[in-house]
Amino acid sequence: MLAALAAATGCGGASGSTSEATRSAVATSTAAPAHIANLLPGMPPPLSPTDVYAANRELHPSVAGHRTLVYVPNSESHTVSVIDPATFQVIDTFAAGGTEPQHVVPAYDMQTLYVTNDLPLGSGSLLPIDPRTGTPGEAFPVRDPYNMYYTPDGQYALVVAEADKSLDFYDPRTWEKKHAVAVPDCAGVDHMDFTADGRFALASCEFIGRMLVLDVANRTVVKTIDLPSRSDKPQDVKLSPDGLTFFVADMVANGLYTFDALTFESKGFIPTGHGAHGLYVTRDSKQMLITNRHEGSISVWDFARNELVHKWFIPGGGSPDMGNISADGKVFWVAGRHHGEVYAIDIANWNLLARIPVGAGPHGLTIWPQPGRYSTGHTGVMR
Repeated sequence: MLAALAAATGCGGASGSTSEATRSAVATSTAAPAHIANLLPGMPPPLSPTDVYAANRELHPSVAGHRTLVYVPNSESHTVSVIDPATFQVIDTFAAGGTEPQHVVPAYDMQTLYVTNDLPLGSGSLLPIDPRTGTPGEAFPVRDPYNMYYTPDGQYALVVAEADKSLDFYDPRTWEKKHAVAVPDCAGVDHMDFTADGRFALASCEFIGRMLVLDVANRTVVKTIDLPSRSDKPQDVKLSPDGLTFFVADMVANGLYTFDALTFESKGFIPTGHGAHGLYVTRDSKQMLITNRHEGSISVWDFARNELVHKWFIPGGGSPDMGNISADGKVFWVAGRHHGEVYAIDIANWNLLARIPVGAGPHGLTIWPQPGRYSTGHTGVMR
């Protein structure tokens, strides 16, 4: 049924539409809500039908022996800085194992962290880090890994090959490339998130003002969605806790585009601030942090109230980009992309706890370990 849907809609422009009838048929065939009625085979069932992040309250036993550290890929220095969050001090710096490290990505099974190095063009590598010790292993070649995700069934590592305009599916144990999905109409493919049933993903096409819908199981492009302007630059993508809405940060439109997660139809736009970039759901699933990189601020979206409830500017300015929230939900760690620093922000009282100098061009940092049963990638999107 999904293969037929993909064939019918094709890869063309915004005129394509995911079939509402398809989702309706699924909904009537089971008592489960429509958005989780037909899970991707092998995907762990959500703990709650109303909260895809319900597992993100406590650390899983498998990460009990992992050191609590912040890993910062410095894109322009080609290094990784390691911060002790207890002291706010850089305790180690090591070579990234390649050129232009972009993100530190937790593996699906949460037992390895990978630094994605996407240069030189036509090449690239992943550097594994042992989270038990915080030490790197040996880098190995993987082509053009700007970013990396994992299919929700854990079968594939999904390498976002930005320069190659491709979504590449690798065996996450052998790192043999198994499939490649060409995305020629998605210049600057960057970030994505998965539907609650794991069957589809919505990806951003940064350099062409467009979004792309991927059928995960069949590894086909369902359609592309044009944003209002070709100059738009969509960035991070995040599914709402109820699984019904996708939020897309756009750093030219300066806010969030929203899409229905069942039909992928546009729902509207929410202004947040200049350079809207990263999206982070809080540990209680009640709110979402939005980094506004160009103006040095963070906006807060409240899911229950369906509105922005707070905006906070970094004292002295900054360029908050990508990061993650501490396991206890109290501190937001985020890279200052254009300032060579990392910010530790108390998001209960909204205080800047520390401004920590690191290398040049810090980008997709993660704090580890993170609560959850498995990682879908990026800087630690857990479910």
